[in-house]
Amino acid sequence: MENRIEQIEKIKSPALDEILGRKIPVLDDGFIRVIDYMGSDESIVQAARVSYGKGTKKISEDRGLIRYLLRNRHTTPFEMCEIKLHIRVPMDTWRQWIRHRTASINEYSTRYSLAIDSSQKTGPKEWRFQALDNKQGSEGFIDETIGIKISKREDELQQFAGEIYRERLQLGVAREQARKDLPLSTYTEAYWKVDLHNLLHFLALRMDPHAQFEIRSYASVIGNEIVGKWCPITWEAFKDYRMNNLELSGLEVRLMKEIIAGNKEGANKLAEDFGWLNRIEAKLSRNRERLEMEEKLTLLGLSKPWM
Repeated sequence: MENRIEQIEKIKSPALDEILGRKIPVLDDGFIRVIDYMGSDESIVQAARVSYGKGTKKISEDRGLIRYLLRNRHTTPFEMCEIKLHIRVPMDTWRQWIRHRTASINEYSTRYSLAIDSSQKTGPKEWRFQALDNKQGSEGFIDETIGIKISKREDELQQFAGEIYRERLQLGVAREQARKDLPLSTYTEAYWKVDLHNLLHFLALRMDPHAQFEIRSYASVIGNEIVGKWCPITWEAFKDYRMNNLELSGLEVRLMKEIIAGNKEGANKLAEDFGWLNRIEAKLSRNRERLEMEEKLTLLGLSKPWM
């Protein structure tokens, strides 16, 4: 018998093809652009149906299947889609980014090439206060009159660091050593290739309101302007089941039952048993689990049972 080669058409995303290679600006001099991709929503459905075997087409429409997979955390089909991004990002933001170890990365090297002559600048209205209740976060903005002074000093520092760097190079210092005093605001560039499952996990963490503004800016662009075009059905499901959902722990479920039943005394007793209501000088001490529960109660329009 004659062997015949089955012709398989490459799955494409026309909406993503329209922005392929186009730089999408982020912050003052950063950007993201799509270099290449593999698959789309159709690839997820295709992979899922192969694994389910004969008869899978009974699962209504593609949209229903994708939503079912994401809702029930069947992650493997989403790994069939991959995307490669070219990013320009400040080094301090990049440090947070590469904590996600589920991507293939190749970064611009300042051992081989001159450092990028650009640093992220912060406007006078953009300086944030350190959060009082969160050691790694910020809240509120510093007065603009003070911000003007801070921004001016920032510009002086960045210019001076750049001058020192260029001076060292002119004196023959090796690039790998000349770079060591460049500020973390200096932009770097990288290729970042990741599958859709791990990308969604990255976005769930970095688009969260508690994430730092700078990396949240990049994540929002990737999610809304790239993934939303690339895999629109998946993006819709992701927002419904991950970004805008509400998860309750076992402790929170027990507490919620008492609150819904109107048993304020029982709710307070449970919270005390959980160690959430320790009081210092007649005030509740900071307890992260309790604060997270309070955020969920606010979202649901319910009052805190404790004061």
